[in-house]
Amino acid sequence: MSRILIVDDDRELCALLAEYLRREGMQVEAVHDSAGALEQLRDPALRPDLLILDVMMPGRNGLDTLRELRLQYRLPVIMLSARGEPVDRVVGLELGADDYLSKPCLPRELLARVRAQLRRHTVEGAAALSVGNLRLLPGERRAYVNEQELILTGAEFLLLLTLAQRSGEVIDKATLTRAALGRELERFDRSIDVHVSRLRQKLTQASAQAPRIDSVRGSGYVLVTGAGSRP
Repeated sequence: MSRILIVDDDRELCALLAEYLRREGMQVEAVHDSAGALEQLRDPALRPDLLILDVMMPGRNGLDTLRELRLQYRLPVIMLSARGEPVDRVVGLELGADDYLSKPCLPRELLARVRAQLRRHTVEGAAALSVGNLRLLPGERRAYVNEQELILTGAEFLLLLTLAQRSGEVIDKATLTRAALGRELERFDRSIDVHVSRLRQKLTQASAQAPRIDSVRGSGYVLVTGAGSRP
C-alpha cells in the first residue's frame, strides 16, 4: 500500500483529499506545516512514498520546504498551488517538484497524477544502460557520470532514462511528458523544458565530457555524445 503525505494548512481540503485517496487503497496522512512534513521525512518508519505539498503555507512556505527536502530526499513531490501562473509552476519545477497542479483541483485528477508518479517511481526489470560516460541503473533509480552520482528527482531520472534509451534520436515533448510525468502534454506546458534545463546543469557540473541534451526546434530533444557546445 502506497504511503501518501499531504502537506497543506487547509484542513478541510486535506480531509477531503485524504478520504478520496484512502478509498482508492492508499495510506494517507496529513500535516499542516513545513515542520511536520520534514519531521516525518526524517523518520524512516514514517517516510511517505509520495508528497503532496501546498505552496502557500504560513511560516516556511512550500517552495522553501521543497528546497530543503531536495537536499536529502528523492521521493516524488506534487506541488499544489492556488497561484496558477506559469512562473509559479516553473519555479516549483526548478526547485525539484516532479509535477505541479493548480488549486482548486479535481480529486480524480490528483489521483491520476499520484498514480502516474508512483508508477514511474518504480522502474523494474530494466537493465543498466550506458551512454558515453553516463551510466543509469533503473532498478536503483541512480545515475552516474564517471563515478559521480547525479542527484536527480524522479521526473528527471525518468526523462534522462527515456532520452538515453533512444540516444541519438529526437524525442518529441509529448512522448517525454508521458514517460517522465505520466500525463499528456498540456497547452503552454513548459514542464519538460524546465526538467531538461535542470538536467543540463547537472550533467555539465558532473563532467564537461558528459552526454548533452540538444534541442531540435519544433521537434523535441535528443541525447548525444561528443564535443560541442550545449544550446
